[in-house]
Amino acid sequence: MNLADDQRSGERDDARELLAALESRVLFGGAPRLGLTGAPGAGKSTLMDALVRAHRARGETVGIVAVDPSSRRSGGALLGDRVRVRSAASDPGVFFRSLAARESLGGLADAARAAATIMAAVFDVVIVETVGVGQSEGDVVDLVDTLVFVAQPAAGDTVQFLKAGVLELPDVFAVNKADLGALAERTARELESALALGEKPDAKWSPVVVLVSARDGSGIDALEAAIARHRAHLAESGVLAAKRRRGRDAWLRESLARRYGSYGLAAFGGSAALSARLAAAPETSGFALERELASELERALRGERA
Repeated sequence: MNLADDQRSGERDDARELLAALESRVLFGGAPRLGLTGAPGAGKSTLMDALVRAHRARGETVGIVAVDPSSRRSGGALLGDRVRVRSAASDPGVFFRSLAARESLGGLADAARAAATIMAAVFDVVIVETVGVGQSEGDVVDLVDTLVFVAQPAAGDTVQFLKAGVLELPDVFAVNKADLGALAERTARELESALALGEKPDAKWSPVVVLVSARDGSGIDALEAAIARHRAHLAESGVLAAKRRRGRDAWLRESLARRYGSYGLAAFGGSAALSARLAAAPETSGFALERELASELERALRGERA
């Protein structure tokens, strides 16, 4: 992971070669990837701690990618999750990687995809926790198989969820702090009502709302069961491969646009040309394609013919 984070040209080339080799093995396989997102204070980290404990009780190893807010002074991650996820402190079966969100508006650090790819080749389960979710923070949906949104009671009515765009993304909703009783139950009912009215991104899957309490452990089994049902749905319906391919394509588009801008993509032939190239290589690692397409874009910008 240190190699993957290294931005020096020689090390970057070595990292891309390694990542391409790993992703070729885990693009449509490897460990299941679970995303946790929600507003600050909803209890994401505490809930993640409970899930990690459950996985470890079954003997499963866990890799965690935690995207923390950035320090305004150093630019580094604030490492808040390491304080709350106590199960990772001394367990050799749990590996924790904290990343700073920095200027990433998608809620994910640039290195998050690389970290998740490496972990998917090593651990039994990969968990990705983001800073938050909303219209500008939804990139996590392109990185994970199952996205869990952690809601907290009395944090605003369903209209606020709709305005934030959060109902369009998650596969499972965990209403945390169920020990609050009626407040938590009301939030769960509001979410269920809103989900019944909205469009489903996956016509064959209806998002599940589960009441949980990270504090006393109630509802954790029900949450795990909902996540397991969604994973089984992805496998049985054939949606998993298409979902990971869409994630690969979305990441590639963003990566190339960030590096070369609209002018660079236009020199390559525009969005249509890029879409054609991606469609022609459905089984190829995104990191391998990134190296190949970046080389072609740079030649195009220099006016050289392929």
